[in-house]
Amino acid sequence: MLRPVETQSREIKKLDGLWSFCTDADDCGIAQQWWRQPLPQSRAIAVPGSYNDQFADAEIRNYVGNVWYQLNVRIPKGWEHQRIVLRFDAVTHYGKVWVNDHAVMEHQGGYTPFEADISHLAAAGESIRITVCVNNELSWQTIPPGVVTRDETGKRQQSYFHDFFNYAGIHRSVMLYTTPKTFVQDITVTTEIANDLSRATLSWRVEANGEVRVELRDAGQHIVAYGEGAKGELQIAAPRLWQPGEGYLYELRVIAQHQGERDDYPLRVGIRSVAVKGEQFLINHKPFYFTGFGRHEDADLRGKGFDNVLMVHDHALMSWIGANSYRTSHYPYAEEMLDWADEHGIVVIDETAAVGFNLSLGIGFDSCEKPKALYSEEGVNDETQRAHLKAIQELIARDKNHPSVVMWSIANEPDTRPEGARDYFAPLAQATRELDPTRPITCVNVMFCDVETDTITDLFDVVCLNRYYGWYVQSGDLAKAEKVLEKELLAWQEKLHRPIIMTEYGVDTLAGLHSVYSDMWSEEYQCAWLEMYHRVFDRVSAVVGEQVWNFADFATSQGIMRVGGNRKGIFTRDRRPKSAAFILQKRWTGMTFGEKPQQGEKS
Repeated sequence: MLRPVETQSREIKKLDGLWSFCTDADDCGIAQQWWRQPLPQSRAIAVPGSYNDQFADAEIRNYVGNVWYQLNVRIPKGWEHQRIVLRFDAVTHYGKVWVNDHAVMEHQGGYTPFEADISHLAAAGESIRITVCVNNELSWQTIPPGVVTRDETGKRQQSYFHDFFNYAGIHRSVMLYTTPKTFVQDITVTTEIANDLSRATLSWRVEANGEVRVELRDAGQHIVAYGEGAKGELQIAAPRLWQPGEGYLYELRVIAQHQGERDDYPLRVGIRSVAVKGEQFLINHKPFYFTGFGRHEDADLRGKGFDNVLMVHDHALMSWIGANSYRTSHYPYAEEMLDWADEHGIVVIDETAAVGFNLSLGIGFDSCEKPKALYSEEGVNDETQRAHLKAIQELIARDKNHPSVVMWSIANEPDTRPEGARDYFAPLAQATRELDPTRPITCVNVMFCDVETDTITDLFDVVCLNRYYGWYVQSGDLAKAEKVLEKELLAWQEKLHRPIIMTEYGVDTLAGLHSVYSDMWSEEYQCAWLEMYHRVFDRVSAVVGEQVWNFADFATSQGIMRVGGNRKGIFTRDRRPKSAAFILQKRWTGMTFGEKPQQGEKS
């Protein structure tokens, strides 16, 4: 799915701002057809943004069920004879949309865009009413999963099995955009690079209802290659490569024409290659070492609502600390984030929202019953698998052309020990490869699913591990944790001979808590713990990356394990550095960029 852009043939009208908002605790909105009139007892709400924390109201913060948004919009006079599209970048977790009295679209899945052609309902110069019913309920058949129960008063209670707060609402931009009736619908670009980097091949495939011409332009807008047709190849001599730390971008200008009508779509592309060879992860035929974080789209007041200020500041901190990569844990991030990564040469592991497929972590089962088996009719079943496949399809359709995305992660921390795990994941792994044969794939492995008990990691190209030795197990005993960690990493290396990335490692740390004994929860313990892990990474040759959990403290559901959220951040939730930030900065900025330090090398 192409992201809207403004060109000589396309215009955008952003609908971000204040909308009308109300909850629907009695479930009467559908029956009373609230889309036909102004919302009852509504209040103003900011879009984009989670609704949970915008009001000083515990009922809204923890609300489960339908909520409603509404906005009146005037269509620009100049949009006559244009195709008019209404687009939502993300509505969490389900949204149904009406324009005036007409239902125009619905979408399940809280982190990918959806849109509808509303040309027949939107006359230039006239006003339309947009109404959205948003629902945050999760089940075993949604991605991510959850269970809704009712308490003794009949009030809904949402249990969920992921360890971050279940923020909901219109989380990203809403817009109207235009195209001509003849228009470019989709573009797929792949690139290959000669071993000596002297030349490259760019392959394109275009969906459009007109004759297609393509022009590849460099950063100075000089045409370096061109072609015609719905698919083809361009040869580029002496290409300027997209590289980690240097996000050089070309522009592939796609032109569709029919009977005097023309649409131009400029797609930014990076020329680069990605491959796995033995125990190495290669970018442009060169071994690459990941440094960075698992992150969350999470901030005070905004929840998961996209915010440009936060994006700019977070990336400034990542640059300061020497990070070259991150994982979109545990869902697709805003497209603006990937644009930034493309421009600045940041390497991204792109992940679906499949998190919480686990009965053994003790998350979310306080108020609901566990199914007898994880992979079963009452748990993760065929319907779940279909929803999961749809999530993978939508992720790849949206992000396939981003050079910063070097690997797809189809799930985070599923329990891969039980019967049924391989039957569930093998078709999804195969489907991901068929959707995009050009990128490696992974599935992030959880603690306790080790070399002996895991049943699926061999299906994937890269071993991604989340490990917390010295925190959840071997608590406070760094010497013992170091031995156990190294033993497991060497076991994975010996079994699969594939690259290993530590996609999560971290400890909860209260900013300002200090201890001369380096006790748990103190800033000193976080520093000593990280240094221990780094010693192990440097001794295990197959380790090709380290992504700390987490970039910043983040909100979670209430519980005795969480004091005001998850405190594993290297930065606090308001982005103040803990002592460990300086440990990481010294290590990462002391490395040759993108290269692993050799054993014994100071870092």
